[in-house]
Amino acid sequence: MEIVQTLAVILDSTIRLSIPLLCAALAGLWSERSGVVDIGLEGKMLIAAFASAVVAYHSGSAWAGLGAGMLAAITLSLVHGFAAITWRGNQIVSGVAINMLAVGLTAILGNAWYGQGGRTPNLEGAARFPELDLPLVGTLKEIPVFGPIYDIAISGHAAPVYLAVLALILTALTLKHTRFGLRLRAVGENPAAVDTAGVSVAGLRYAAVIICGALCGLGGTYLAVSQSAGFLPQMTAGKGFIALAAVIFANWRPWPALFACLLFGLLDAVAIRLQGVVLPGIGQVPVQAIQALPYVMTVVLLAGFIGKATPPKASGLPYVKER
Repeated sequence: MEIVQTLAVILDSTIRLSIPLLCAALAGLWSERSGVVDIGLEGKMLIAAFASAVVAYHSGSAWAGLGAGMLAAITLSLVHGFAAITWRGNQIVSGVAINMLAVGLTAILGNAWYGQGGRTPNLEGAARFPELDLPLVGTLKEIPVFGPIYDIAISGHAAPVYLAVLALILTALTLKHTRFGLRLRAVGENPAAVDTAGVSVAGLRYAAVIICGALCGLGGTYLAVSQSAGFLPQMTAGKGFIALAAVIFANWRPWPALFACLLFGLLDAVAIRLQGVVLPGIGQVPVQAIQALPYVMTVVLLAGFIGKATPPKASGLPYVKER
């Protein structure tokens, strides 16, 4: 039974740590499926974390913080869309600019407003998302094996966790089974054919980048208003880039992206539990080596799978209407 409890705790940590990655991966998937490369996921999550923490602190409402985080990330997404879709600019350069803007803007505003080195004041009470107990948790937790897993790992998460799972399901269903999803995938493969059919290529791509921004907003808000008790400078810590690796590893598909994000979350969870632990025959592993595990895995996955992954054919290519 103790083994089951330990596994449930590790699974719980894995889920909590993978949610920001999952939100960013789904965001990148929506954008890149439409043909718009987005390496600005990191910056959008960071600006969302800052905006959500600021609004949640002053309003005392975590849900107001979520709305502000989504709005801030969507705004940056529209900036990226304007540069990449309307002006047909270099999408990589635009994404890098967004990342740099977010890092500088959050640090400057945070320090100017609160004088805490870019941090926001701690969030308390209703300014943070509470943990939610799922139905029947009191009854089901008595069931061997499944009960502790349901009680510890599945139940007891904050609302953004369940919203991220809902977003995953809706993404998978929409892209595969709806007319909008079919057109969005088509515009990432052959925008000229979509244009010939009388459907707006720019409209579909703007819709995709707006959805991308909303999902980045959810992930960034979760970091600041649920997982942490406020904003910290550069608190995304490369999660946007790890999410991009997950998208490539998953070959731009939602469910494999989930498993890739859970893998990275598991590495993070194991890294936390291994800090200070003495391993037989090895001794105490340096904390820095443990913390580097997710980033090392990112490099390994990219090196091993980037050649096998097949991105949308029009990915990164601005569409010029033929006359």
